[in-house]
Amino acid sequence: MKLNTRLQKLRYEILAGKISDKINEGSLLPGDKLPSVRRLSTQEKVSVSTVLAAYELLEKKGFILARPQSGYFVKKMREPMPEPKTHHLPSTASFVNIENTVSEILSGVNTENIVPFGAALPSAELLPINALNKITGELCRRSDNAPLKYESPTGSIKLRRQLSRYAADWGCHLSPSDFIITGGCTEALSLSLRAAVRHGGTVAVESPAYYGVLMTIAGLGLKTLELPTHPRDGVILSELEKHLKNGSIDACLLAPNFNNPLGSLMSDENKQKLYGLLKRYDKPFIEDDIYGDLYFTKSRPLTVKSFDKKGIVLLCSSFTKSIAPGYRIGYTSAGRYKGQLEKLKFMNTGSTNTMGQLIIAEYLSRGGYDRHLHKLRKILLEQIQIAQELINRYFPAGTRVSRPQGGLVLWIELSTGTDTFALYKRALNKNISFIPGHIFSNTKNYRHCLRISCGTLWSEKNRAAFANLGELAKELSK
Repeated sequence: MKLNTRLQKLRYEILAGKISDKINEGSLLPGDKLPSVRRLSTQEKVSVSTVLAAYELLEKKGFILARPQSGYFVKKMREPMPEPKTHHLPSTASFVNIENTVSEILSGVNTENIVPFGAALPSAELLPINALNKITGELCRRSDNAPLKYESPTGSIKLRRQLSRYAADWGCHLSPSDFIITGGCTEALSLSLRAAVRHGGTVAVESPAYYGVLMTIAGLGLKTLELPTHPRDGVILSELEKHLKNGSIDACLLAPNFNNPLGSLMSDENKQKLYGLLKRYDKPFIEDDIYGDLYFTKSRPLTVKSFDKKGIVLLCSSFTKSIAPGYRIGYTSAGRYKGQLEKLKFMNTGSTNTMGQLIIAEYLSRGGYDRHLHKLRKILLEQIQIAQELINRYFPAGTRVSRPQGGLVLWIELSTGTDTFALYKRALNKNISFIPGHIFSNTKNYRHCLRISCGTLWSEKNRAAFANLGELAKELSK
């Protein structure tokens, strides 16, 4: 009897050891669901009680956790890595010139057979393709040929009505007439800058800042002034106030909700303070809210636009990160600048893709958007957590990584002196892409940093890519 009891104990300890080995080597990752008790019992040819004992032991040791009515899951094991540093920056404005470097880097982002850690987009598998295709077919069969007609410069009234309905989630009370539909968020930002800032003016931005924003500002003949930004809390408001006081900026362009690349989230209190500063000095605020719907917090964060009583906030966003990147459907609510922006829209492109507007308007009207977002946010959070764990596992000691509360990118800081552009070139030879840090700034502060996208649906190929990238980083950091 004692021998049988000891044998049973050995069996569950052996089984627990096999599972913990898989977790330690990365075959099982945080969030992975373990086989059911009966399934593992069959696979391993052991009793159900042996499997239960093994799972209980792993749970006590902190390897796994039990979720009622769901099963057993791998638990996050390692201590979180430190966050990136907030960098001190030059207090002078400058023209940004990164166009050639950006073109070179982006040419490798979407190459065939590449692991696309460089593309800040969700995988097609994560988007509502079937629903969109169904609506497209219905629109094409309609007798009025509406998709073939020009829309007005302000855009489809059906879509603007849906935006007015959803604006309540952003903390805003906006009517359909407050919106202008644009060709993606980039056009919304570009038109807003043209409407609100004189040629040669200076625009304050986060640092690091999305390279597309820097290129847009430079392309309009405007200067950029970079503001120190906390990786979790957003722009340092005292630095912005200093520049407002001395009159060195003409406008501010920020992404308070999950900026790219840090993923920082400004508190509602600080958003209100930010609006108060800009209102006091009567400066326009261009709010990039493209990632606002991709939150991991309990509820959607407010926009700065929600505090705007003076019409100085130009809210810009799009559906490229949540529904359909290729449709290029964005929008802006430009406050007191709406009239000027509408004229610019007419001169710039006349109108926006009619079919894309009608498809998204119909999709929003059918009520599936909230369910889709709930699922998408859950998957993106899981993929970000897996990526953080793998960076912790494979990257050099001393690596820092952001802890975004929304969005789909991670900002990684390697040891000073590591050249991530050189790392990028080596990674491309192994069919891995990412975005090196130096193009997110006009300073030299981020040459040792890189941005990773977690929008690609998780696979074993991704895990191997992280391992390879970590080894390359170790070689360059020696």
